[in-house]
Amino acid sequence: MWAIIKVDLKKLSLFNEDLKKKLGSEFKIYVPKIKIQMYKKNKLINKNIPLLGNYVFFFHKEFNNLKIIDSLKFTRGLKYFLNGCHFSQNEIKAFINKCQSLENKKGYIAQNFLNLNLNSFYSFKSGLFTNKIFELIELQKNKIKILINGVKIQTNNKDFLVFTHN
Repeated sequence: MWAIIKVDLKKLSLFNEDLKKKLGSEFKIYVPKIKIQMYKKNKLINKNIPLLGNYVFFFHKEFNNLKIIDSLKFTRGLKYFLNGCHFSQNEIKAFINKCQSLENKKGYIAQNFLNLNLNSFYSFKSGLFTNKIFELIELQKNKIKILINGVKIQTNNKDFLVFTHN
């Protein structure tokens, strides 16, 4: 059964070690993440950002047993288990499958994770055009066409473009 837990990401390796001691190696942890590029003091910086912040997906076949969850409450790095996950297993599995299907070869989720609308306005949050507003003209599988100040721009790499709806 999948559970959603809040962890201290700095202590994720300690959390994994403690889980191996308590549960063996029969568990899975999934942390969906995106990679952004941004300029800071005229230098290009790559940042890895967890998509859900401090929340991660955690799978163990015995999570329907509340005694196991109670035995893990004081694990290093664990903040808490989100309640009610056993009611939403289908939604959790669908979300994880969608995230995994949109990952690139390096394990980062591509920008097409979002539902984008044509002829809507967005602004870049990373890269060369940070904070620039643009209109989405065309969206295809491997390329995107946008309009910035009357200039059409096309890119073939959507993996590292990060933008938000305006």
